Amino acid sequence: MLGRMLGALSLNPSTYEEVEHDTGAIWQALLVVILVSIASGIGGLLAGETDLVRGVVYGVIRGLITWVLWATATLLVGTTILKTPQTHADWGQMARGTGFAQTPGLLNILVFIPYLSWIWLPVFVWRVAGMLLAVRESLDYDSLWRAFFVVMIALIPVLILNIVIVLLLGIAGNDGSTETSASALLGFFFL
Repeated sequence: MLGRMLGALSLNPSTYEEVEHDTGAIWQALLVVILVSIASGIGGLLAGETDLVRGVVYGVIRGLITWVLWATATLLVGTTILKTPQTHADWGQMARGTGFAQTPGLLNILVFIPYLSWIWLPVFVWRVAGMLLAVRESLDYDSLWRAFFVVMIALIPVLILNIVIVLLLGIAGNDGSTETSASALLGFFFL
């Protein structure tokens, strides 16, 4: 699993191809999503942006729901609207790839360090790059642009869900106020 996580971090297409074909890797992808959610929650907790329940417990639940929706939305868009003759995939293939694509999110634990509080932005971009590779490999696309459009279209329901979750649960700061910073909201959009 660690080797696959390192492959996902290095944006190695063969890693995504490997997890696409390994049906047993679904549990590893699930664990990656949980670990990323916990790391992000701990980072927010240490930064004083959230509390334990909202940051970690709700974060894991939200992360799992987002992952399931993200895999479903990208599969539906990629196998219907933007399907190619060679496209064939199932939910498990997409879930494994998109789960491992979240690996860079482990670095969100560092947001509490004053000089690294901005780390969420490159991590966000890194995760999107991983998503593009996961989608391209899972849907057997030749074009990264086609994967880009799948990701952008599938992003709509993911954004809506996460906005609803943020509004319902809030991201409580130490003073109990709802934190609406760009980093907090963007962090929730991709686990």
